[in-house]
Amino acid sequence: MGSKGSRHKKSRKEEDCEEPEEVKEEVEKCYDPDDPTLIIVDEEDELDFMLDDFKSARALMSCGHAVTPTSLTNWCRRQLDEGGRYFVCGIPECDVEWSFDEVCRMALLTPEETEYFENKLFDNARDCFDVKSCPSCHSTVMRRDVSDLCVECTVCTDDFLTPFLFCWQCLRDWRGPAPRSDRCGNRGCVNKSLKTLKNCPDITFLAVDGVTGCPSVRACPACGFLLEHDTTGCKGLTCARCDEEFCFVCLEDKYDCHETSCPYEPCAGGVAPRQTYIPTLQWGNRYIQAPTLI
Repeated sequence: MGSKGSRHKKSRKEEDCEEPEEVKEEVEKCYDPDDPTLIIVDEEDELDFMLDDFKSARALMSCGHAVTPTSLTNWCRRQLDEGGRYFVCGIPECDVEWSFDEVCRMALLTPEETEYFENKLFDNARDCFDVKSCPSCHSTVMRRDVSDLCVECTVCTDDFLTPFLFCWQCLRDWRGPAPRSDRCGNRGCVNKSLKTLKNCPDITFLAVDGVTGCPSVRACPACGFLLEHDTTGCKGLTCARCDEEFCFVCLEDKYDCHETSCPYEPCAGGVAPRQTYIPTLQWGNRYIQAPTLI
C-alpha cells in the first residue's frame, strides 16, 4: 500500500475508459425585446457567418444591419484577434466603424469580455500611442504630458522610495533641469525623427504639378509615424501605422484638402512647412479610453 499522499498513476487504458467531464454549456446572450433602447427587427442575423442560428431577437446596429449579441461579440473578437484597432461592420461594402461604447452595449459584453476587448485594443494599438518600457523595471509607462521628456516611473518610485525619473527620448536616467521638450542632460540625447524631418531633401512629384519645396519625409499628423512619398500617384497618403489619410503636401485631412484642390494639383493653402515636433496619438482620438497604466 502506498504511503499517505501518494497518487496512483492511471494507465492509458484506464484513462480511455473514464467518462469525460461534463462540459458546462455556455448560455447564449439574448436581447430583451422590451428594451426601449434597441431597435428590434424581424430579420436575419447578418453577422452569423458560421450559421449558428442564435436564438436571440435581432437588433439594428448604427449602420442599419441586424445582429444578435453573440454574433456581434464573435465578429468583433475576430477583428481584435487579427490585429484590428477598431471595429468595422462585416457586411460587404459597409465600411461603417462602430464605437467601442456601441459594441459594449449591443454585444452585451460581460465585465470579463469588456476587459479582454480593452486590453486587446490597447495591445493592437500600442505602437500608435506614446507608450514605452521603463529602462529600469521594464514596466509599461504612458507619457501624459507629450511636451515633457522627463517622465516618472511610479513602480520604481514605490520600490526605491524616491522619485525615479528617466528621459523619454534616450531612455536613460534623467539628468538636468525639467521639464524640457528637446533633450535631457545626457550626452547624445537627440530626437532622430526630428533630425530626419529637418535634414531630408525636398520631393519632386511625378504626377502632381506645381508643387515645390515639399519635404520628402513627413510625420503622420495623427500618430507621428515617419512616412515617405514614392513620388507617384496623388498627393494623398495613408499612414501605414494608424490608417490616417492626409495630404502629404499641406498635412490636412485628405478629404478636407480635396474639397479645395484637385488631388493632382497644388494645395489651396500651399506647402506646409517642415515639422518641428512629432505628433502623438492620444487615447480618446479613437473609441476607447486607455486601460489603467502606471
